[in-house]
Amino acid sequence: MGVLTKAVKSLDDGNFDAIVVVAPSTKGLPDLIKSALAPILALDAGTESKGCTLIPISLPAKRLIYSCTGPVDRDYDDLRRFHEAGAAGVKRAFGAGARSPLLMVQGSLPGGSETDAAMAGLLGGFSAVYVPIEMRESVKEKATKVDKLGWLGSEDQLLFASQIEDGLIVGRDIGGSDPERMAPPRVEEYVREVFKGTNISIEVEKGQAHLEREYPCMAAVNRAASLIDRHDARLIWLTYKPEGQIKKTVYLVGKGISYDTGGADIKAGGVMAGMSRDKCGAAAVAGIMKTLSLVKPKGVMVVGALCMVRNSVGENCYVSDEIITSRAGVRIRIGNTDAEGRMAMVDVLCKCKESAVKQPDPSLFTIATLTGHACIAVGDYSIVMDNGPARQAGVAQSLVVAGDKMADLFEISTIRREDWDFNVDKSGEFVSILQANSAPSTRTPRGHQIPSAFLQQVSGLDKHQLKDETPLKYSHIDIAASAGDLPDPTTGRPVAALVKYIIE
Repeated sequence: MGVLTKAVKSLDDGNFDAIVVVAPSTKGLPDLIKSALAPILALDAGTESKGCTLIPISLPAKRLIYSCTGPVDRDYDDLRRFHEAGAAGVKRAFGAGARSPLLMVQGSLPGGSETDAAMAGLLGGFSAVYVPIEMRESVKEKATKVDKLGWLGSEDQLLFASQIEDGLIVGRDIGGSDPERMAPPRVEEYVREVFKGTNISIEVEKGQAHLEREYPCMAAVNRAASLIDRHDARLIWLTYKPEGQIKKTVYLVGKGISYDTGGADIKAGGVMAGMSRDKCGAAAVAGIMKTLSLVKPKGVMVVGALCMVRNSVGENCYVSDEIITSRAGVRIRIGNTDAEGRMAMVDVLCKCKESAVKQPDPSLFTIATLTGHACIAVGDYSIVMDNGPARQAGVAQSLVVAGDKMADLFEISTIRREDWDFNVDKSGEFVSILQANSAPSTRTPRGHQIPSAFLQQVSGLDKHQLKDETPLKYSHIDIAASAGDLPDPTTGRPVAALVKYIIE
């Protein structure tokens, strides 16, 4: 579903009108490229340390773009250098009028893999040619930026990168679209089209009465939106089953808030803009499932849940002080209707937990643009937090390794006793759990860890710790910092990292 691609063996292929070279330096580049760059290097030594340089070259492509990664040998350098240079180089190519650039990547991190560096640069190039779905559908003359993208490298590299990119496109489409184009019913339509004829099975649950019976916390968030048909919630299940024996099972629960007004605790002071991006967790789940449908990994079954719901404000919206009993039978008091993400996911996580205990070697994940605190805590990175069984199995560490290989980076946070204690309702009489305090997560110490404890306490996963008879691995992923803010496109993270983790 992405841009047309072709792997080639030689720079003199006449099907391309620009050559984009991504490398830390000219060392090791073909002599023809070195010769073309020599006059520029003689005038500007900075060419070999930063930015993109466009020069003529005596090849059919005529244009050469040298996109320097900058230094890659310092302790703090990572594969994003190659990803960013790949994106910058391809953008420079079509900025120069090229419609069919040929991309090559040279070099690696010290002691690192040239294959990983090439993959990062290629995915960066793909990211540069993405066109948002609204533009593809509404302005046909701007539906594509290039006619094709060439790759000077192996066909296997290009195939895997294309499969990852197809998942990233799905993630960007759902996550980045406006609140109407990707309202819950239209996400269902989009997903059905994307997975038509594939090995992914689809099941959709909907209807306020049904949600109140099965997923009461999600239903509370949907109450106001349920009065508007085009905004009514959808719980979309996507399941990949491999051929042969299933040895592992992965459950992915994604937060899909199509628009977050804050509900009755309305987002004021201009902070509501951009809340169409609050569905990037569910978008990532759909993207992961798209790539898995193409890669077809053996031995692992993956179940994805897209919790698509709009947090609307109106006469029927849920409010603070309400008492709601979760699917797991936990009584909670609503403290802040703007903490709707945990509400949308927690009963679905409970459903996954009920299934997981019957499956081989299960792991559960929640993926969400959950807290502003995550942005303050780690900047532009995704955060992963393990429970005890997941920590013992090294899930977070393995995800970090997978993300490092794909230029899709993670930070690890730890869930502490303070996070569990914070959620205990202090009345001691009416309910067990307080859903949230009344302050923003950005003003709450440990604001991104606390919801992870809540998700365990209210889903019943607190009965599946290391000490229990059936421990279950569970990791919460907060992508509020890494999903991408307006006006930039969404990133599709952590599709690449999760796919790499699952298949390896």
